Amino acid sequence: MTYDTIGRGYAARRRADPRIAAQINAALGDARRVLNVGAGAGSYEPVDRHVVAVEPSEVMIAQRASDAPPVVRAVAEQLPFPSGSFDAVLGVLTVHHWSDLGAGLAEMCRVAPRRVVLTFDETHATAYWLVADYFPEIAAVESARAPQLEEVAGGLGATRVDVVPVPHDCTDGFAGAYWRRPEAYFDPTVRRGMSSLAVLPDDVLEPALARLRADLDSGEWHERHAHLLALDEIDLGYRLVVSG
Repeated sequence: MTYDTIGRGYAARRRADPRIAAQINAALGDARRVLNVGAGAGSYEPVDRHVVAVEPSEVMIAQRASDAPPVVRAVAEQLPFPSGSFDAVLGVLTVHHWSDLGAGLAEMCRVAPRRVVLTFDETHATAYWLVADYFPEIAAVESARAPQLEEVAGGLGATRVDVVPVPHDCTDGFAGAYWRRPEAYFDPTVRRGMSSLAVLPDDVLEPALARLRADLDSGEWHERHAHLLALDEIDLGYRLVVSG
């Protein structure tokens, strides 16, 4: 299981960003009973609703806070709950890790009338400077595992798909969070919170980081990406798929 291998220390960097959390909470509407699928360490679980978490990795479950909602060890493809058990079901940056996307989405539809999934449009990956200039291997990783946005929307019966902008000071350390803070990618604890980087071997990782360091030291990175420094947020392809 991927996160039993790369998930140690995950909670240290993957903390819910309040702006993204507000967008997710708004999408949940008036749902009182919420199932969080692929819950990991518990980011984005609303505190003002009755939440149950589903997570397959013991490593991730062990990182949940002592006062976090109850968690069931299970997979998205086989949710151990009767149909219609919840008002809403939530999935945050998880669908690209599922072994059977169709089965997982069908299970989400079965257990709740409202579905909210934060995912990403992998076609945006090659436009991000980290991928385009330093880690083209990330595009290959995401192309192999990430479902097309249309698949997710169709499987959930989506009524809308919203852009989720990434703030320049995003507190959730997913792969695109540091678009205006390139130095962060040198921190191993930061990289461990990004599955697309955590799975890359050292012989890919180290030369790319050396090129990034050289470009930062020479000022070339700042010249090439000066326009980013004036932005407060950016669209990197993250999308909130909402149904019901």
